[in-house]
Parts: sequence; C-alpha cells; structure tokens
Amino acid sequence: MIFENIRNLREDNDIKQVEIAKYLNVKQTTYSKYELGKINIPIEVFIKLADFYDVSVDYLLGRTSRKK
Repeated sequence: MIFENIRNLREDNDIKQVEIAKYLNVKQTTYSKYELGKINIPIEVFIKLADFYDVSVDYLLGRTSRKK
C-alpha cells in the first residue's frame, strides 16, 4: 500500500525525507520505503507522523479525507 498522504504532507511542508527520517529515528532509505509502500510502517511511526503533522492516523492511512 502506498501512503500518498504521508508523502503529500511532507512535500506540502517542504520537508526533505532525510529530515523526517531523522525525526523518526530511521534511515532516509527506510523512510522512502515507507512512502513507497515497500515495507510496513510500524504503528509507532504512524502515531509520530500524526503528531508531527497534527493530523489523524486515519487521514495518514487514507481512511478519511478529514485531517483531524
């Protein structure tokens, strides 16, 4: 599953993959694989991303179009 909302939020906020990877304490290549859906994203990472972007986890998962 590709997580377009995660990539779109990062790009909309002019954040580079290496910056968000550092925040998540993962390598940039790992974060890239998250965005591309090549590896599963741990729930802890979803929570950190939701907190960072101030959106719901459901929004990140594409289950809703409402950010909050």
